[in-house]
Amino acid sequence: MSSILAFVIAAVAEIAGCFAFWAWLRLGGSPWWALPGAASLIVFALALTRVDSDFAGRAYAAYGGIYIAASLVWLWAVEGSRPDRFDLAGAVLCLAGAGVILFGRRLAA
Repeated sequence: MSSILAFVIAAVAEIAGCFAFWAWLRLGGSPWWALPGAASLIVFALALTRVDSDFAGRAYAAYGGIYIAASLVWLWAVEGSRPDRFDLAGAVLCLAGAGVILFGRRLAA
């Protein structure tokens, strides 16, 4: 599995899992939301371990940019709130940082 695909799967699973708890605890949903939420967070952890990195901290750091961009997609697609220019600028900066962490060493070699 490519690192980018693992990051995308991890991001969707983490956001969905956390949103399940948000729906339960902040939106007044049923406590049953916790079950798919927990399952989704397990998928998140499993996906993140598939990233091609020798160090967990580096994988997590690079993942941060993907997570932020995916969160804004979730904001728009699921919650119906369109990201503004500041959201998008922040996501671009974070993705650039993730790219440096992921590919910088490979390009420098």
